[in-house]
Amino acid sequence: MDINEWPDVGDFVVCTVKDVVDFGAYTTLEEYGGKEGFIHISEIKAGWVKYVRDYVREGQKIVCKVLKVDTGRRHIDLSLKDVNEHQKRAKIQDWKNEQKAAKWLQFVEEETKIKDEELDKLKIKLHENFGSLHSAFEEAAINGEAPFIEMKIKKNVVKSILRIAQENIKLPFVDIAGFVDLNCYLPEGIEVIKRSLMSANEIQKEGVKVEITYTGAPRYRIKVIAPDYKTAESVLKNASNAVITTIHKLGGQGVYHRHNESVKA
Repeated sequence: MDINEWPDVGDFVVCTVKDVVDFGAYTTLEEYGGKEGFIHISEIKAGWVKYVRDYVREGQKIVCKVLKVDTGRRHIDLSLKDVNEHQKRAKIQDWKNEQKAAKWLQFVEEETKIKDEELDKLKIKLHENFGSLHSAFEEAAINGEAPFIEMKIKKNVVKSILRIAQENIKLPFVDIAGFVDLNCYLPEGIEVIKRSLMSANEIQKEGVKVEITYTGAPRYRIKVIAPDYKTAESVLKNASNAVITTIHKLGGQGVYHRHNESVKA
């Protein structure tokens, strides 16, 4: 069973094209237990599409954006045209990273001999605290045991995670973080907050990675990994400003915290 049983609207997902038909393409979602998604012909590309097979083919790996999720019908509507090249590359890289991290976690399981039930709980804890398995191993490689102290994970498991992380992850030069407190009391408040956070990912710079994780209401952590401190600070500032500006425009409130300073909107 996957940690995330169903994707959320607006998520980018890695899909394998299963069947191409005249009016679209059926896919399976790699990260969600092979759940089925459908791309209507109108969502294949901008403009008129005569033959779907001119753009996708069976067995092809593609990145799509989630348009609608109907858990009752077990149906997911997808868009291929709403994914740009940068988003595609970033998602594929994240997916590959998660695949590697899943293998590393298997090494932890074999080394510590934890039971399947304990492993499932460990996966949930790592996702809840770091946003992804790969981010958890990155944190271990960068900050050692510190991020795991209050997570109630067995010491031998933490040591195994640290060892495997240090053996497999090349450390970045700089890793800094800031926090945003976001609130929105509108009926669509959750969507407003999500859209605001997504604006941070639009701050793009080669060689720089921006990660956002939920730390507890109403706080979210923005982490920037970059080749140097100046670049990291610049991206962190721009990313946090984007989040605060966006939530303000959409009718919410936000505060950014960094080095005992705050910017309100």
